[in-house]
Amino acid sequence: MTGQIQPTKTEKILLILTAMFLCLLLALLFYTQSAGAEGRYTVSTERTASASELLPEEEPETGPVNINTAGREALATLPGIGEKLAERIVAYREEHGRFETVEELLNVSGIGEGKIAALREYVSVG
Repeated sequence: MTGQIQPTKTEKILLILTAMFLCLLLALLFYTQSAGAEGRYTVSTERTASASELLPEEEPETGPVNINTAGREALATLPGIGEKLAERIVAYREEHGRFETVEELLNVSGIGEGKIAALREYVSVG
């Protein structure tokens, strides 16, 4: 048998660098797998609550508000009714006429059973 082929100095350096690179990749693989179990997560919220959303809503100081005659400003003072919803109530009233019952507020977009229950003691129809 004739002599073995000996790697050159450059080839030896490249082999050592390749081995070190593979060891680094293997270490990184094990690190990321174990770190994933610890739960390194970032949580973000879509929006922050304003101070008015965190504070309890104030109750109207006067008697029931007549939903057939009240303007936008008076309707907006009711619990759970803001400017936009007050505008929708007035627009609905102008288009369909007087409310015969408080339950007819369900026909206004944005008002559901829960809001009717919260408003019942604060509103009237006549």
